[in-house]
Amino acid sequence: MNLLALRELSHEEKHILSRLADLIRGEVRSDAAHRILYSTDASIYEVIPLGVAFPKDGEDLQKIVQLCGKFRLPITVRGAGTSLAGQAIGPGLIVDVGRWMTKIGTLDLENKTVQVEPGVILDDLNRFLAPHNLIFGPDTSTSNRCMIGGMLGNNSCGSHSIYYGQTRDNVVSMEIILADGSKIEVGKSNRKDWANLREKNGIIGEATALLEKLIQENSAKIALSFPKPSVRRRNTGYALDDLANSWLANKSIKQDPSLARFLCGSEGTLAITSSAVLQLVDAPKMNIVVAGHFESVNQALHATIEAINHDPAAVELMDRPILELSKQNPEQDRNRWFVQGDPGAILVVEFYGENKISLQKTAEKLIQRWKKKNLGFAFPIIWGSNIKKVWALRKAGLGVLFGKISDQKPVTLVEDTAVAVLDLPAYIEAFDRIMQKHNTDSVYYGHASVGELHLRPSLNLKDPEGLKHAKMIMSEVAELVQQFKGSLSGEHGDGRLRGPFVKQALGEEAYQWLIEIKKVFDPKGIFNPKVIVNAAPMSENWRFHQNYQAITIPTEFSYEAKQGFQAAVEMCNGTGVCRRSQGNGGTMCPSYIATKEEQYSTRGRANLFRRLIQFGPDALFSSTELFNTLKLCLSCKGCKNDCPSNVDMTRLHAEFLQGWHDRNGATLRSRAYGAVTTLSKPLQWTKIFAKTGNKLQNTKLGKQALYHLLHIDPRRSLPDVSPITFHRARHKMDHSQNGSLPKVCLFIDEMTDLYDVSIGLSALLVLKYGGYDVITPTLAPSGRTYLSKGFVRKARTCIETNIEILIKIVDQVEAIVGIEPSAILTMLDEAPDLVSKELRQKALKIAQKTMLIDHFILRSVNENYWKGRWTEEKRKILLHGHCHQKALTDLNDTVRALSIPKNYEVEVIQSGCCGMAGSFGFEADNYELSMKIGEQVLFPAIRASKNATIVAPGTSCRHQILDGVKRSALHPIQLLESALL
Repeated sequence: MNLLALRELSHEEKHILSRLADLIRGEVRSDAAHRILYSTDASIYEVIPLGVAFPKDGEDLQKIVQLCGKFRLPITVRGAGTSLAGQAIGPGLIVDVGRWMTKIGTLDLENKTVQVEPGVILDDLNRFLAPHNLIFGPDTSTSNRCMIGGMLGNNSCGSHSIYYGQTRDNVVSMEIILADGSKIEVGKSNRKDWANLREKNGIIGEATALLEKLIQENSAKIALSFPKPSVRRRNTGYALDDLANSWLANKSIKQDPSLARFLCGSEGTLAITSSAVLQLVDAPKMNIVVAGHFESVNQALHATIEAINHDPAAVELMDRPILELSKQNPEQDRNRWFVQGDPGAILVVEFYGENKISLQKTAEKLIQRWKKKNLGFAFPIIWGSNIKKVWALRKAGLGVLFGKISDQKPVTLVEDTAVAVLDLPAYIEAFDRIMQKHNTDSVYYGHASVGELHLRPSLNLKDPEGLKHAKMIMSEVAELVQQFKGSLSGEHGDGRLRGPFVKQALGEEAYQWLIEIKKVFDPKGIFNPKVIVNAAPMSENWRFHQNYQAITIPTEFSYEAKQGFQAAVEMCNGTGVCRRSQGNGGTMCPSYIATKEEQYSTRGRANLFRRLIQFGPDALFSSTELFNTLKLCLSCKGCKNDCPSNVDMTRLHAEFLQGWHDRNGATLRSRAYGAVTTLSKPLQWTKIFAKTGNKLQNTKLGKQALYHLLHIDPRRSLPDVSPITFHRARHKMDHSQNGSLPKVCLFIDEMTDLYDVSIGLSALLVLKYGGYDVITPTLAPSGRTYLSKGFVRKARTCIETNIEILIKIVDQVEAIVGIEPSAILTMLDEAPDLVSKELRQKALKIAQKTMLIDHFILRSVNENYWKGRWTEEKRKILLHGHCHQKALTDLNDTVRALSIPKNYEVEVIQSGCCGMAGSFGFEADNYELSMKIGEQVLFPAIRASKNATIVAPGTSCRHQILDGVKRSALHPIQLLESALL
């Protein structure tokens, strides 16, 4: 049975894909899982493809076009799949250029140009250019995963387009593959070049002749049909209006026509880009941000008109709903530090300049202008590294909207309309009247400086009534845009969403021009069909289709806060933050970062979950496709923090594995890893047992035995079991208590008790030295190892046991502090949603007092209670944060704690997951991937800092560092103990 319920490929389709696989150097996949993985993007659409191709280079792309053209198989090229209008999905072959076509070629410093393949990520390109003080100007909010090919296809713009222009303004030339399989480079053409193109045989000659004819015969009509000149963002249809601004329309115009500019924004419907030469600009020397706070969106729009008269680099708007939803995302909540009061909207106005004095004067001049006009109530000025936090909050807008816990969500619909800036207040007033008519509201955010606000009506697209209102709103807004002579699409493209309304926006005659252009460029209709022109009705292929159901899935965790298990999965909206490369920050998703495989991204896994839920719990929990995509989930919890919608794949992974075990049974290996600390406990009965066991496990014979029994990779070293438990060691050392001192509960987890007893004793000594009476109750395992292997009910038993122990002392102690992040944070994160309803309030009470030990020490110092004194010795510290710590708490608190000794200099390694992740890195199947993850950032950073003290809170992290670079890392409490006087 095909649990994904897909149509089987025909014999002919299989034959075509098989031939293609033999033809190209890259890969072709047509299994059910990959067809689902590539059936969606960040839009409201779902189209199941026949297969996915991963080309290695331009030659592969050319062969793909030639073969697909022969068999009339549709082609849709995509990069990160962040399309909001449905143009990155299609019914034929999806071509993913993001896996291998990622080369940055020739950098010409004299002319400030660079050649790139379409799969290059924007932030990666700018990081490559940084040593030369150059950047590619257009900066989309998806810059940490969007690719140059997608930016060309959509004519992307970004927050600073008022300063740098659109992508088409920054493209020198493009190497393109046409539908007849020919490859040609296009760019600016003087009269001779244009004539040569026109005389060529094949598609390029016919297309050039048609474009020339249309422009020469209709230049006046083009000006009337397309958006008026004062509209900066214009991406509706094909860019005839751009070509008309050349000598093709009027011999007196000196501007040369450029087919590269024309093809920008054509969304892969006319040609496929195999490489491009981009124009670069100097990186700004210095910048400043004014964050204007306003009572309403309307007031902010009038403030925008004032702001653009001061030559800003960007003017971006965030409204109250965005700001409120950002509170629910841990990462973005930290980026709200500059928000004052309860603004209806904030304008982020950025200026570039040569020096701080001139920038300060410019900012103050704008603020005085706003005050004179009675616009706004707070105007914080922001400098330096804090500016990145402000932009991070603004860029997260799209994702946090989908963190809204409701079927009624702000949806991608009319979010890309653009008008002239001076028209924006009146346009938004008219738009509001449409919202009132349909008894809904909208969010407002985005590019105020260029007249493009992302407008997202709040609708339930699962409800037929919601679908009806969506269609009506789309049509009415298209009419409104035409009234203002604006653009139906400002940057995200027409796609499947706005394609049906292009005729309404441009008029019948202009639409027929577009039909002609599509036909001459793509006579067989294989390039991204039903996008821009000849589009299907907007409601065709919606992700939440008419038969989409709300399914009840029995679960072990409570998902009440997310309105159910299905809703928790559906929070993934496809924006693809999980696809960013390691150099672009964050933790998620380590297996994707190392493999570049969509199936190992949080988005890919959520797509399979969402599909399978429709067929009920047995189909879901018996799916080998889902099992295979989750087997490389490291349960790092990075997604819970990094994903703007807070998708918690770690929890969904554990939930799935428990259901899988219930239906298929659990392997001996999984059971052993889940119970590893319990199974290893007997080694602590005597010192002889521990010494013998430690010695034996690292012999060749021991490693072979462990490989055959538990599949532990022989290349791994194994941690030594402590010959004595923490509690026995404490009893021997000191078990006295002082009733007059404030009490702290030290949570001795199973890893500390089994392997890291010395660290536990260090924690005890530091707390006592600081002036605390330390309670160390004997606890059950934290449940973390069971959760990681999907034994959720066993984990619940452990956690409930610990809650019953801790609840008896919680009122007596200042805090419950832990040493191992993954263990102590289980009490903070999973426990309240896993225990029985009767224990939930107790779990929440305990969670309120639960924290990492270094965070508690920092609090104690800040509250001026700490009794101990610290060394003044200088020391350089390199810190690698634990994944759960970064996801659930604030790593900066650990930095501050390690900086308490005044001459300690702490640098955070900008690494994600170390790659070990509990038992994951020990297993032979995962060893290579584990080490590859470590090599992304962590290992090179440590090798480059030979004189620094390495600190890592996680026991797995310390072990990975030892195996990967042969360096011993300290726990933060060990470092702080060494700093005590």
